[in-house]
Amino acid sequence: MQACTRFLNYAARARPRSGLIRRLSTTAALREKDADKYYVTQPIFYVNSVPHIGHFYTVVLADVIKRYAGMQGKSTKMSAGTDEHGLKIQQAAERANRDTLSFCTQYSNRFRDLQAAANADSPDFIRTTDPRHRLAVEHFWNLLVDRGYIYKGEHSGWYSVSDEAFYTELQVEERVDPATDKRGVFAIESGQPVEWVSEVNYKFKLSEFRDRLIEWIEDGQDVVYPEIRRNEVLSWLRAGIDDLSVSRPRSRLKWGIPVPGDDEHTIYVWVDALVNYATVDGYPWTDSKPSFFPPDVQVVGKDIVRFHAVYWPALLMAAGLALPKRILAHAHWTMGSQKMSKSKGNVADPFEDIERYGLDTLRYFMIRNGGISDDGDYATDEVLVRHRKDLAGQLANLAARCSSERLGVNIDGFAVLGRKLQSDIDSRDVTLHGMLAELADKAKPLFDKGEFGRGLGLAFDVLAEANRHITENEPWTLVKSSDPEEQTRLQVVLFYSLEAVRLASLLLLPTIPEKANRLLDHIAVDKSERLWANARFGAGWQTPGPKKLLPGVATLFPKLA
Repeated sequence: MQACTRFLNYAARARPRSGLIRRLSTTAALREKDADKYYVTQPIFYVNSVPHIGHFYTVVLADVIKRYAGMQGKSTKMSAGTDEHGLKIQQAAERANRDTLSFCTQYSNRFRDLQAAANADSPDFIRTTDPRHRLAVEHFWNLLVDRGYIYKGEHSGWYSVSDEAFYTELQVEERVDPATDKRGVFAIESGQPVEWVSEVNYKFKLSEFRDRLIEWIEDGQDVVYPEIRRNEVLSWLRAGIDDLSVSRPRSRLKWGIPVPGDDEHTIYVWVDALVNYATVDGYPWTDSKPSFFPPDVQVVGKDIVRFHAVYWPALLMAAGLALPKRILAHAHWTMGSQKMSKSKGNVADPFEDIERYGLDTLRYFMIRNGGISDDGDYATDEVLVRHRKDLAGQLANLAARCSSERLGVNIDGFAVLGRKLQSDIDSRDVTLHGMLAELADKAKPLFDKGEFGRGLGLAFDVLAEANRHITENEPWTLVKSSDPEEQTRLQVVLFYSLEAVRLASLLLLPTIPEKANRLLDHIAVDKSERLWANARFGAGWQTPGPKKLLPGVATLFPKLA
């Protein structure tokens, strides 16, 4: 009743006028958005349980992509939210003897808390129970009907309540469930139990889009990434796809959005859920055009790539809407090389681990060790190693070694010195100079693909070389000399060390924004010089005016137990 009241109050103000559907689908929806707009989406999380470390990884990865785009001067938007409809939620609320909406709200609030705890940069948080979303889904459904892609027919297949998906005979297997030792039928892809269902419902003409989907993936550069997921999707499409069941009888599923004009059917939860990416940008667009849609990158887990790389683009094609530019389907997390499971006791609570390790340390570990193609393994020891060896040992330690007051760093002269060293390179500096000069160009293609862990690996290779370089060149000895040449050499050595810290900090800025900004403050890098354009050799300390190194850099990453 509460959800119904919310909707009716909103609908009275916002329901689109009749006759707009066809005009909207062929004008505003297909126009190109402004080139400086960049839209990143998170998947909306299912509210059947509390957030786990895998959710945290997805949130952080999407946030890193958004911050990286912002460093390149883009106006950015990120969506997040919760998926609250479907049979699984309906049954979970019934088992808990709870009102369904309050049951959803309880878990939705925890996922909203996760966004804040992860320092995800101001996402637009959507709930599929929001009135604005119901209006968007109804409009989208009517558009598909208006364009002739929805029909009513009998559908039979293996249905998984857990996956909220139908599977064909080729996508299921009969086997013994090791958890119960009982024989049953299970989805090969997810391992979830399925049941045979035969019912009359509405169907979407998915099969008509097979060739267009193949063309979209084959012609687009990394439109589905990584390659293993791209090949997986193409394999599904080439094997042939059936039309998609897009409703369930209301007698089976009450918790969802009713089919417009037919209260005996509920819209399929995945159609409902996928429309959220448009809802967040104001769909249906009754004015000139969307602001950020279509998404530039849609971050999803590999288990839902079929819904995002097959169903979603086909639905958009049918509706005459623009397609996402990239689907980034990341791998999962294991613990002790085993799938995380509450029953096994090998799960990690992101809220607890943020408290234990510190937010930016945990963000760094997840991005550095997290898998795009292959699963990452979550281990306490590895988090501590990354903190101690990388962040404290390589990054902060180098900054502390070269910014000591007794070394007399002439930071005000670094702008001129940096320009001079681009051509006047001492033989003792050739290796480090080359690595610094090439860092941004080598990291950018990896960052562009979402491979931030590999890109950051290059930054820490540079820091390792910079630590070796300062050890060999001994600025603490040079500072004792009264020889002018030795004093000039001292400033060159200190410049190379601080330049390594500066460039590494800029590359780390999307991943550890709080700590990287503090470190850049410590080494007197102006806030206006923290863009990707500044992540090049000699492009720092250009802002006029006196500069001063700040103390305390050695305590930036304190020792963890």
